Amino acid sequence: MASVSLPSFLSPLNSNTLSFSFSASSKTRLPSSPIGFWTIKWKNRRTKGVVCRAASVVFRDLDADDFRHPLDKQNTLILRAIPGLNELGKALLGSVTEQVMLLENIGTSVLVSRNQLPELNQLMVEAAQILNIEPPDLYVRQSPVPNAYTLAIGGKKPFVVVHTSLVELLTRKELQAVLAHELGHLKCDHGVWLTFANILTLGAYTVPGLGGLIAQSLEEQLFRWVRAAELTCDRAALLVAQDPKVVISVLMKLAGGCPSMADQLNVDAFLDQARSYDKASSSPVGWYIRNAQTRQLSHPLPVLRAREIDEWSRSQEYRNLLNRAIQASAVNIS
Repeated sequence: MASVSLPSFLSPLNSNTLSFSFSASSKTRLPSSPIGFWTIKWKNRRTKGVVCRAASVVFRDLDADDFRHPLDKQNTLILRAIPGLNELGKALLGSVTEQVMLLENIGTSVLVSRNQLPELNQLMVEAAQILNIEPPDLYVRQSPVPNAYTLAIGGKKPFVVVHTSLVELLTRKELQAVLAHELGHLKCDHGVWLTFANILTLGAYTVPGLGGLIAQSLEEQLFRWVRAAELTCDRAALLVAQDPKVVISVLMKLAGGCPSMADQLNVDAFLDQARSYDKASSSPVGWYIRNAQTRQLSHPLPVLRAREIDEWSRSQEYRNLLNRAIQASAVNIS
């Protein structure tokens, strides 16, 4: 889970717009950060031009529902049942806002291509190929806040933005997992929903009287949906990385990593920590505290995400997806 920043003259709350990012455990309102993988960094390990090659298994017929998390399915149905939500979101997300956000990124970021930051471009192209989706535009933006986010509005070509500080913490494989997470939002049409949700909440808060009531009533449900969507996109990251330790390592580094200590971090120890959290929160009091702790978060806690992706990597559902892709590849080769 990152987010896009609206220029101050468009933002009544002077807050960030939507993105697909991951903000750890801070208590943030939905409009405060665009939806993205998380606030992340990445350790830039120079390897003499060697680009991380994506896993060989490509999901040529992959459908979003093949990997969508059950909570995502459930909460999407609830969100769609809210009368007028989709129409209101479209009304708030007008062509002017779209153009401003697009020009903001074009004017302040570097557009990645085969001739511009080609390693990053290759990581994106490989990830998109594995997930059977058209690669979006990719921008790199100078920022000390580690983040990555996706914007998809108005039927135009979506784009992903990664912050330079993200590139300072993660390895190439980990960064590709983050890009795959962002692609998961697009594969599942989360980008549009997330944008609508953010702008809806931002806009509703500015309407006198009724607006605040609307935003307050929707906020908890929107957060619940966004957290579920993040679990789905972590699965997309695993489908590309095809190694749960890569995805869990990203979550671990986002929770408490830095370049100087990256080689001392231990994925297995972090999973033990996740299990200890489950144990500590299993009592009635622990359950209450856990729900109070997570209710206002835009992303699930990193230890819970790590545990979720570890369990899914061991599931029959995940193995069936891999086997189906391998069989399809063999048929195409023959």
